[in-house]
Amino acid sequence: MSDMGTIRVDVEVENPGRMGERRLFRNVLVDTGAELSVFPARVLAELGIAPFKALRFRKADGSAFTRPVGPAYMRAAGFTTNDDVVLGEDDDLVLLGARTLVGMNVQIDPVAKRLVDAGPMPLASVA
Repeated sequence: MSDMGTIRVDVEVENPGRMGERRLFRNVLVDTGAELSVFPARVLAELGIAPFKALRFRKADGSAFTRPVGPAYMRAAGFTTNDDVVLGEDDDLVLLGARTLVGMNVQIDPVAKRLVDAGPMPLASVA
């Protein structure tokens, strides 16, 4: 399979309730078509990240499935955020989803194939 048009980054994942211990995932696929990020449940469990709910997802072929979701703190390319992540099964892709990218306030530079600062975020003002 060609890597044309894909972006991959290294991502560190940490339990927000137990800061200090992290796991590094190398070559994680950046997937703007996926809402949430996905990391292996067994590794997240080692960090003490426990699911607090289950969500339904849909595959490209239209079939639906359920996965548990838990909280995580993530770092990639010098950017950080906290977000809900999918506790993936062994055959699930490890990926960085759109909601995590928004939380990091990054956009994709498709030429350099990297994440870059998205600039100032909009915020309502009383002035």
